Amino acid sequence: MDFPATQPKPPSDGKIICYPPGVKEITDKITNDEVVKRLKMVVKTFMDMDQDSEDEKQQYLPLALHLASEFFLRNPNKDVRLLVACCLADIFRIYAPEAPYTSHDKLKDIFLFITRQLKGLEDTKSPQFNRYFYLLENLAWVKSYNICFELEDCNEIFIQLFRTLFSVINNSHNQKVQMHMLDLMSSIIMEGDGVTQELLDSILINLIPAHKNLNKQAFDLAKVLLKRTVQTIEPCIANFFNQVLVLGKPSVSDLSEHVFDLIQELFAIDPHLLLSVMPQLEFKLKSNDGEERLAVVRLLAKLFGSKDSDLATQNRPLWQCFLGRFNDIHVPVRLESVKFASHCLMNHPDLAKDLTEYLKVRSHDPEEAIRHDVIVTIITAGKRDLSLVNDQLLGFVRERTLDKRWRVRKEAMMGLAQLYKKYCLHAEAGKDAAEKVSWIKDKLLHIYYQNSIDDKLLVEKIFAQYLVPHNLETEERMKCLYYLYASLDPNAVKALNEMWKCQNMLRSHVRELLDLHKQPTVRFREIARKLANPKQPTNPFLEMVKFLLERIAPVHIDSEAISALVKLMNKSIEGTADDEEEGVSPDTAIRAGLELLKVLSFTHPTSFHSAETYESLLQCLRMEDDKVAEAAIQIFRNTGHKIETDLPQIRSTLIPILHQKAKRGTPHQAKQAVHCIHAIFSNKEVQLAQIFEPLSRSLNADVPEQLITPLVSLGHISMLAPDQFASPMKSVVANFIVKDLLMNDRSTGEKNGKLWSPDEEVSPEVLAKVQAIKLLVRWLLGMKNNQSKSANSTLRLLSAMLVSEGDLTEQKRISKSDMSRLRLAAGSAIMKLAQEPCYHEIITPEQFQLCALVINDECYQVRQIFAQKLHKALVKLLLPLEYMAIFALCAKDPVKERRAHARQCLLKNISIRREYIKQNPMANEKLLSLLPEYVVPYMIHLLAHDPDFTKPQDVDQLRDIKECLWFMLEVLMTKNENNSHAFMKKMAENIKLTRDAQSPDEPKANEKLYTVCDVALCVINSKSALCNADSPKDPVLPTKFFTQPEKDFCNDRDYISEETRVLLLTGKPKPTGVLGAVNKPLSATGRRPYIRSTGSETGSNISVNSELSSPAGNRSREQSSDISETGVSENDENPVRIISVTPAKTETVKNKEINSDQAMQGNSTERGKKRTAAASGTENIHQKPEEKVDETGPAAPPKPRRGRPPKSESQGTTAKNDEANKPPGRGRKRAAGSQEGPGGLEASNAKAPKQQDIAKKPAPAQRQIDLQR
Repeated sequence: MDFPATQPKPPSDGKIICYPPGVKEITDKITNDEVVKRLKMVVKTFMDMDQDSEDEKQQYLPLALHLASEFFLRNPNKDVRLLVACCLADIFRIYAPEAPYTSHDKLKDIFLFITRQLKGLEDTKSPQFNRYFYLLENLAWVKSYNICFELEDCNEIFIQLFRTLFSVINNSHNQKVQMHMLDLMSSIIMEGDGVTQELLDSILINLIPAHKNLNKQAFDLAKVLLKRTVQTIEPCIANFFNQVLVLGKPSVSDLSEHVFDLIQELFAIDPHLLLSVMPQLEFKLKSNDGEERLAVVRLLAKLFGSKDSDLATQNRPLWQCFLGRFNDIHVPVRLESVKFASHCLMNHPDLAKDLTEYLKVRSHDPEEAIRHDVIVTIITAGKRDLSLVNDQLLGFVRERTLDKRWRVRKEAMMGLAQLYKKYCLHAEAGKDAAEKVSWIKDKLLHIYYQNSIDDKLLVEKIFAQYLVPHNLETEERMKCLYYLYASLDPNAVKALNEMWKCQNMLRSHVRELLDLHKQPTVRFREIARKLANPKQPTNPFLEMVKFLLERIAPVHIDSEAISALVKLMNKSIEGTADDEEEGVSPDTAIRAGLELLKVLSFTHPTSFHSAETYESLLQCLRMEDDKVAEAAIQIFRNTGHKIETDLPQIRSTLIPILHQKAKRGTPHQAKQAVHCIHAIFSNKEVQLAQIFEPLSRSLNADVPEQLITPLVSLGHISMLAPDQFASPMKSVVANFIVKDLLMNDRSTGEKNGKLWSPDEEVSPEVLAKVQAIKLLVRWLLGMKNNQSKSANSTLRLLSAMLVSEGDLTEQKRISKSDMSRLRLAAGSAIMKLAQEPCYHEIITPEQFQLCALVINDECYQVRQIFAQKLHKALVKLLLPLEYMAIFALCAKDPVKERRAHARQCLLKNISIRREYIKQNPMANEKLLSLLPEYVVPYMIHLLAHDPDFTKPQDVDQLRDIKECLWFMLEVLMTKNENNSHAFMKKMAENIKLTRDAQSPDEPKANEKLYTVCDVALCVINSKSALCNADSPKDPVLPTKFFTQPEKDFCNDRDYISEETRVLLLTGKPKPTGVLGAVNKPLSATGRRPYIRSTGSETGSNISVNSELSSPAGNRSREQSSDISETGVSENDENPVRIISVTPAKTETVKNKEINSDQAMQGNSTERGKKRTAAASGTENIHQKPEEKVDETGPAAPPKPRRGRPPKSESQGTTAKNDEANKPPGRGRKRAAGSQEGPGGLEASNAKAPKQQDIAKKPAPAQRQIDLQR
């Protein structure tokens, strides 16, 4: 074979080479095999030698030098090279610590040669692997490479060694191989003077993700090496990162572009490797380069968020600096910070407190993606372990369910639903966790109130998949629904009921659509053909059908499900259910179960038709719980249409129970029993007669507590079967209801001074009177005609009740709170009758105005309930448009929340009416009754007849009118749809060309009307630049309130001066009075306002007692304009005044209220002095006045201004003295507001002159006769 040209030469010192015994000379003349054979013997010899064999060391020194010759180092045979390398390694061991080779170049060649041989370690299956392992072991044990430290270019050798070892390591190597490699490399690092950048790169390159994935064993080797040498190598690492991060010298290393990857890996290996690097990262976090900050944030997110990291606690400055990036100006930086929070919450719950405040800010971030990721972060952590997220974090998700972006809302809702299913339904973390997220079910259902159809559909999906999973077995599913319904809050229950009703309505629409298929038109056939043969992958028709089927499919309720629900309820009744374990009491479970069944009886009536279900409901009817029995009757009413034919046994049992409930049950039970009989029995006339006759004969006003249920039953019977019972009822109404019950006060009310009492404290007689009023209304609504003029008599009765403030007999025996109940009942009754067209026509403007003034009642609860009833009827388009004008009077309400509620009602009503006009083209024919802008003439007329508006030129009164006008106009003028601003202006101008139909010949009444028009025009002109355009159409004015314009009549007069206009528009402060309590009663007013007064009467004023003009009467006003609605007492936060004056020769004027605890202390402070508000629980307190004016004098009690005070008034300004003579107009007491100087009563309306009283007001007996006509 060929040998290299180099020949083995003797050592330079001339010594003869001595070979071990039996080993012949190794020359180029022998074959490779022979060379290998002889070298093996040499290797054996050196292996057996130790450092103490001095003679042998001297003997074989020439051989050692010979083996380092070029012949061996460059031998082409790898076996030869391996054996030579083994010999050289042993030589370094034997001759240690001094090497036999003195030439630096020779040493370099030898170590490079040995390093090259270490590549043979790669193949563990090679026959020579053991010799390669021996070579490695020898080098590591002896630390032979440490000799190289003396060489100038030792770094080249070390780099080559490190690269070789990292390249050959693989998963076939055992632990010993890795250990020797580590020993070899770590000795070089730890015993050298430092680690050069190139050598460091040879280690760090194995940490880069790309290399890490290629050779996992090299990564592990580098990892352990760095751990072992952390103290030595840390300064070198710090220097490297300092060069790149701080000094900006990426050229120092090829790894500069991987610094952040390296930091991450080094931190995972040992944080101590980066002790000096972390401050550099803090510097980088504040870089001006957004992308650079983003890279650092990504890195630190991994460092802080890694499972075993304690960096946040060890390096608080860096942690705080990192948290600051949550508020970074660069969107991707904020986004990355938020994404990090999820890992941090899961791996480091102790840092949740630090993160919460920053996540709160980001949950309101202007960027949709960031708000979305905040939710994902919190929900992800919560699904891992609910204890990782605190209530505040869950609160952020709760807030985002109302986000303006659908994607964010959807994520929040779905996330909460998943948490609820995991921790409440499956109870994966116990009761405490379930309690923590128990609010989710309510919150998700509340979202059904949102207007967006997307929200509603998602709630339906969540309910079917998460709250009550439809894939559960029937019994389990119904148990889930049963206890869910029992634990929902009232608003959530309403939302769930509404959801079922919407789905039921949709089912009926689809049913109607399918009915069309029975007589298909050409177009319907075409649609059906497209549905059957979709030509495209996403056929819109097919998608629509799928969508409809998803919504209307009754996935929860069927006959089997209803049966399971009834069984659950029976168990609750028997006390064998798991109610307590589910967190609800048995009573709550039974009531909720009945309510649930009641709702389902509306939406799934056919599912109830089984004897078993009805038997259980009969059992509920016999229970003592009134609510349970009431609900059971209602379920029979909704579902029992086939009982008579299919279930005669149920029928025979049910009839006597219904009769008993109608006669002696609660009022609600009686109502439902009558309706149930009417709905499900064919012989309903006979059944109702069996109830009507005994009840009508047994009415006894002396036992009012036994009257309420009979009155309810009689009222509903007469409404449901008017043909049969209208005539018999007339005599009952005339002889008993009006004459015996309403016109008599048998008991004396409790004089506790309260304006409102809880239901349970109301006297039975008043409850009976309220039901009597309702009976009158139901009787009339059943007849639906006024042929007998009964409606006129009823309206006069109701008006008289409002004028008398609820005390119809005026005997002063009835309490203030009972009077409030009766005023509310009377006002609501007029409003109810107005919903029937035949009765609306006969309601006079005066009666309408009396009804409207109920919204300014002195009692807060009356105002509240009346406004709710008004809104409910308007929003269903049941009431005429003129009743929407009543909301304008809410501008005078002293409670801010009531004004806000009224404004919301207006917004809702206006939007519904406009939407209705758009959806119904035929509605254009009824624009006068539908178009919201047509409320303006009704409002102007109503305000012109406001009892507080007595002086057309009084600026304070005009300011009140302006506030009321703007309260309505502000909502109407939000948009200028179809040039509506000009249209409203035209209406006001046209009204000035007419006369007041209520008092066409009375100059002052028309002047007030025109003045209000001018104020309205002033407001419209100031608020809109578009009102001067031409009106698209000529408005039509209601003839009931305005006369037809006369041809020769021209009214171009300005009824308010320019100075007054400026005052109205600029809002210049006027004197402020002390705001009285919200429920403060005012002075008595006229009793027969529907009898017109003459102009002279209207203009005249009764003189006022001189005491009323004293400083006490004209005191300064300093109360703020808004009263917070506390829900406890409206008087609590308002000073109260006493004004106690008795008109001459009249009945006692309504007493003014004072603070109850002041009264108890016998406080007799001078009249007019401000009083401190009562403590909680003393609201609406009235007491007898402590002083009276001489009864012989003509003085009348002052009538304060109704409503809330002006927005800004200066203190200490005295009221105008002539306010004392202000006539009050018609109507009852109003909600108290800031009072100016006490005003006098109108002569025409005051009860002072008895002769006028007798002339204008019939005696009680005459009134009874009138009402019976």
